[in-house]
Amino acid sequence: MDNEIVERDAEGRVVRFKAVSAVETPRAMDELVHRYDAAVGRDAREPLVVIPQTVLDFLCIHPFTDGNGRIARLLTLLLLYHFDYRVGKYISLERIFEESGQTYYDSLEASSHGWHDGRHDASPWVGYFWGVSLRAYAEFEDRVGIIGSGRGSKAQRVRDAVERRVGPFQISDIEKDCPGTSQETIRKVLRALRDEGVIVSEGVGRGAKWRRADRRS
Repeated sequence: MDNEIVERDAEGRVVRFKAVSAVETPRAMDELVHRYDAAVGRDAREPLVVIPQTVLDFLCIHPFTDGNGRIARLLTLLLLYHFDYRVGKYISLERIFEESGQTYYDSLEASSHGWHDGRHDASPWVGYFWGVSLRAYAEFEDRVGIIGSGRGSKAQRVRDAVERRVGPFQISDIEKDCPGTSQETIRKVLRALRDEGVIVSEGVGRGAKWRRADRRS
């Protein structure tokens, strides 16, 4: 049967995206494979540009009734492994995707507009994909200590943790990224980053969140 990506609002049901029809799905998947092979083989395109666009096409084709997101994340790992980007072996990309879920869906929605007509803009999704990859490598680097100058001060570790964040975050998220760092230190660094215009706050009290000023939630 044909697949639709829907959400329910107060008035009932809204179609966010209509996937490739069931009849056309086999042809679309064959074309996806051929285009990927040509891009990374004959045309020698940059893999870190080709891979996120391949995953985007897979999600827009939406070949399965259920589980397309999970398969897309497995596909991401597989394609990255093909070019020896093996950070996913040590850092859970699945976790990073889940923690930045709103940004994931926002960038996917933005890049899927006009996809059927070939008029879509892949840059929101590609930028998000790169952000996830950078965060994974930064976490890996932090864990194994492959930093020439050492792990640095606790304040610098907080700044680095904020830099790796893709979507909105809370103080508890930074605490997990910076074990052994007090909440007071984290709050002090966040206030300094806010005053520098690097981050902005969303909400007040215990439920307050922060985000990078150059990244929308």
